[in-house]
Amino acid sequence: MKNWFIFLISVFLFSCQQKENKKTSADSPMPVVQEEKKQENKQVGDTISMNFKNEENVFSAEGHLDSLNSKIYVKFKNEDLGKLNAQIIPDTGKGNIRFNQIIFPDKTSDGPFGMDMKMPLKQKGTHIFVIGHSLMADNPYYGNFKVQLKIQKE
Repeated sequence: MKNWFIFLISVFLFSCQQKENKKTSADSPMPVVQEEKKQENKQVGDTISMNFKNEENVFSAEGHLDSLNSKIYVKFKNEDLGKLNAQIIPDTGKGNIRFNQIIFPDKTSDGPFGMDMKMPLKQKGTHIFVIGHSLMADNPYYGNFKVQLKIQKE
């Protein structure tokens, strides 16, 4: 009986101690395929950094205004002097949302504007748009919107 008990314990321990057969990447000739990530401009907190242009050479991003983020800051870097066409497109079609201000690289500013804006860019560097609702109108806009920026070189 004692020998039988020792035999069962040794079989149990042996079965628990078996190691897995692990293969390293050098052992197998499987090619590694990485998925290409789509480059997009995303809102993080209250800021949208416009780092990537789409196929039409337009900065485009989706944003969201809510009671916590009642102002959204859109940053973009301008490498060329030219004409800026900017547009806000709310999901609902219309709403109390606008470009409140633009801050230029030399820290001067201009505004307010509407949902569409055209202006010459006379400075190179990082520009910042402040998007929010008009305090002079009723019903502040809360929800999703799309912002598009197109820079035409001179």
